[in-house]
Amino acid sequence: MWAASCLASCCAACACDACRTVVSGISRRSARIAYCGLFAFSLVVAWILREVAAPLMESIPWINHFNQTPSREWFETDAVLRVSLGNFLFFTILAVLMVGVKTQRDPRDSMHHGGWMIKIICWFVLVIFMFFVPNEIISFYETISKFGSGMFLLVQVMLLLDFVHGWNDKWVGFDEQFWYIALFVVSLVCYLGTFAFSGVLFHFFTPSGQDCGINVFFITMTLILAFVFAIVALHPAVNGSVLPASVISLYCTYLCYSALASEPRDYECNGLHKHSKAVSTGTLTLGLLTTVLSVVYSAVRAGSSAAVLSPPSSPRAGKPLLPLDAREEEEKEKAKPVTYSYAFFHLIFSLASMYSAMLLTGWSTSVGESGKLVDVGWPSVWVRIVTSWATALLYLWSLVAPILFPEREF
Repeated sequence: MWAASCLASCCAACACDACRTVVSGISRRSARIAYCGLFAFSLVVAWILREVAAPLMESIPWINHFNQTPSREWFETDAVLRVSLGNFLFFTILAVLMVGVKTQRDPRDSMHHGGWMIKIICWFVLVIFMFFVPNEIISFYETISKFGSGMFLLVQVMLLLDFVHGWNDKWVGFDEQFWYIALFVVSLVCYLGTFAFSGVLFHFFTPSGQDCGINVFFITMTLILAFVFAIVALHPAVNGSVLPASVISLYCTYLCYSALASEPRDYECNGLHKHSKAVSTGTLTLGLLTTVLSVVYSAVRAGSSAAVLSPPSSPRAGKPLLPLDAREEEEKEKAKPVTYSYAFFHLIFSLASMYSAMLLTGWSTSVGESGKLVDVGWPSVWVRIVTSWATALLYLWSLVAPILFPEREF
């Protein structure tokens, strides 16, 4: 017993030293990567608890206080939501604390980039504390998570539109034949990919002998939207470009595929249903990894896109004749504006926490129809489809808004 106690103490000391070494190596430039790592870690913890924590949670009286014990799936969903709530509160608190940070002179700038040991401890405390809150709070959080997830998907769409329009403007700005040819080639490839992808969807998700009218409607609507994008973008009154239209068409087709692939595995029109009883651990890991990467990438890009860069106070006429004093140099560095909105950056992670919880729980309180699969179920299908239609509407609005309201800037 004494030897085991000593061994545990040594392991704890080594773990603390390792954590201290890691957090001490987080610099100003790597802070966003560290937040991404913490967020990804929270998703891994939620997934692991979804797999193993149900028997333990069944024995906790303030969680399992029902007259009849719920199904195992209920406890799996509850574990994911509790971890997600702790993660959501952590990033929401940081978002509130960072409101109004404009320059690096603000003391909160150091809070955003430093104090990692304290922040990690606070994250652990929040997550653990969530397992002591009543079920009613978790149920309320699950309800609002559906709306928060929709907001996160809307941010993704806005980022895509901003990226595509910026990409087009940059290549057109070169005003060279090579770049015009590149625009045409990329647009052609995207449209060919859209039509080929649609053919694959018809093959796998509308099998012969089955009544798959809803799948046919989803795929056909996506193809119609692709043609509408091209017609509106090339209209003389709009004077748009075919590149954004082709990229948005391909993205909407991908969302359509993602929706159809999320259909329950026992649905006869789902071309993936034959693999429903042979889902390996590797497949689950790959699905979770894809989810983590997509959510983290969206959160980072969203935070970076909210940049509040400001021009220098005076033009750079060259290096000074005499070097600045070290103190003056430090003060000048602190007076620089922050390169992105810290509050918005943390807010995106808060919304992403809700979104990831919905992915892991099948967008509902019961994951029975989805089994152990990630992001499978009819709620997920409709969320993807609605996101695709919202993408189409936002893109079309970006084309016609300058014509309808010429006096305003878009």
